Amino acid sequence: MILFVGAGPGDIELITVKGMKALNEADCVIYAGSLVNPRIIDAYCKKDVTVYNSAKMCLDEVIDVMIKMEAEGKKVVRLHTGDPSIYGAIREQMDRLIEHKIEFDVIPGVSSFVAAASRLKEEFTLPSVSQTIIITRLPGRTGSGEGGKLEELAKHKASMAIFLSVQSIGNVIEKLKKSYSDNTPVAVVYKATWEDEKIVRGTLIDIEEKVHKASISRFAQILVGDFMADKYSLSKLYDKGFSHMYRSPDAFEIVQ
Repeated sequence: MILFVGAGPGDIELITVKGMKALNEADCVIYAGSLVNPRIIDAYCKKDVTVYNSAKMCLDEVIDVMIKMEAEGKKVVRLHTGDPSIYGAIREQMDRLIEHKIEFDVIPGVSSFVAAASRLKEEFTLPSVSQTIIITRLPGRTGSGEGGKLEELAKHKASMAIFLSVQSIGNVIEKLKKSYSDNTPVAVVYKATWEDEKIVRGTLIDIEEKVHKASISRFAQILVGDFMADKYSLSKLYDKGFSHMYRSPDAFEIVQ
């Protein structure tokens, strides 16, 4: 059995309990060394665990290790940063395992975009502001804007989390300005929850300059939207006059 495990965004305590238990029992860990905090292996793995850094490996090499370890009856964890389902390149690995009739499962993790929101102490979905979150990235060597170019997605004026694009912050801002107003809040969070985390806040007018001054050129989330502004409506969920299956307005009382 191969377990794909989300390591979380950086803070080693933000792995799930299930993911931690998988690491406790692993005989072999293949981890994304350029992104996963290596301290997570020291903290949760056995001392005699076999470790591979996939940053130095191609797909064939990763699969070869999985096949070899599976044949030896070893428990293998494929450790991905954040949540494996977001820019994790796990589908191609899972398809190869299916070809070789090797069983696998996926344990989700905390994605860097929600970790960034937590560090900003912000809520993506605010009543009367945005009920939609767009997760995207600039086209790069591994993608060409499938699902809509950034300037097209910006037309929704939704809350937005942009991965893998801070190195082109000027291009990002240029595309966003075609739909968002100049004073739309923007935050750039470098290595959210890591020890060397950096947070830069601004608007579409000044965020590019601030990011350059902070020397941030990779490993950062770009969050965009009025969910970081001051105006919003209160939720109906906790409105004392709003009824639902667990509460009726006339049953409202203050619990001391």
